[in-house]
Amino acid sequence: MADHDAIVLGAGAAGMMCAAIAGQRGRRVLVIDHANAVGKKILISGGGRCNFTNIHTAADRYLSGNPHFAKSALGRYTAQDFIALVDRYGIAWHEKTLGQLFCDGSARQIVAMLEEECATGGVTFALGQGVTGIDHGDGLYRVRVGGTEHRAPSIVLATGGPSIPKMGATGFAYDVARQFGLSVVQPRPALVPFTLGPEEALFQSLSGVSTDVEVRWNKTRFREAALFTHRGLSGPAMLQISSYWQHRTAINVNFLPDRPVEWLLDEKRDRPRTSLRRVLAQALTERLADALLERIAVQGEMGSLTDKLLRQVGARLNDWAFMPSGTEGYAKAEVTVGGIATAGLSSRTMEANKVPGLYAIGEAVDVTGWLGGYTFQWAWASGVAAGQAV
Repeated sequence: MADHDAIVLGAGAAGMMCAAIAGQRGRRVLVIDHANAVGKKILISGGGRCNFTNIHTAADRYLSGNPHFAKSALGRYTAQDFIALVDRYGIAWHEKTLGQLFCDGSARQIVAMLEEECATGGVTFALGQGVTGIDHGDGLYRVRVGGTEHRAPSIVLATGGPSIPKMGATGFAYDVARQFGLSVVQPRPALVPFTLGPEEALFQSLSGVSTDVEVRWNKTRFREAALFTHRGLSGPAMLQISSYWQHRTAINVNFLPDRPVEWLLDEKRDRPRTSLRRVLAQALTERLADALLERIAVQGEMGSLTDKLLRQVGARLNDWAFMPSGTEGYAKAEVTVGGIATAGLSSRTMEANKVPGLYAIGEAVDVTGWLGGYTFQWAWASGVAAGQAV
């Protein structure tokens, strides 16, 4: 005999959204989380202000083994739909850059809103205890928490991926998925800073310097700020490209994305007596210009440098190759690329095709958003899709 209609594992963004929707449809929903409070990852997001969606959300801003999988859920629950919910609760928000929306106040407002939506749906919570076992038989899932067994015909995996383990994140959803025969796309850290090896130690002197760049890996490009750190490269541009990057490959940085390769020839004509260092310092900041020039090993007055040499310098600054030694890993990754394979799931309901009553949503699934509110929008949209189906 079932004591619930659906059990949601994970009290994060996707899990709470799913539970609220299902509860408000009259379903008896239990949410289980090993953390002692709901929405812990929401609270630290966006510097505590929660970058809760992005108005430019589209399926092509997500990484997945199946680039079409996210279209259905994202099309049926849009950024506008979530904004309407936020507005209904009187939560003030602002657009930062590139369509990113943040709370004016605190991420706590988003968590409180989700808690209220769950309360409206009569959702019950079991917090602060881990799941000790899950099995299935006679059309029911049995979930053991401590000494108690909970039973329901539907179970939803919403425990996210292993990024930010200090928040309690684990690969639990993958283990359960594999237990029921679903395949998992090899997970790896994403939206994560790069580390540079000893041969790039020169750039450690730039720790704290930020500059607007265009970064490229294969055909993927992002135009945002890059930040040098004592360990390597960070900032929005680097976090974005890290989701695509593969080990032992280079990333290419255009330090002057608004200038053509030939720009130094114009400077030579206009300011022949000015040093190359001064010209670059005005374009890039002194610390960055000095570090790059040390690598390029070219100096002198503009008028004394040949056009060919200046073209080479311009080309190098437009396409500077870095070979990261790796990334800072799950400890610093905002999200995880990979996860429960979409091939085994319905894009309309998030239910496993061959395991009736088993659903997977949010970051646990092989759908990973860009930096800037996209991951949250996938959590809301996939949560709604499952919440309407359980």
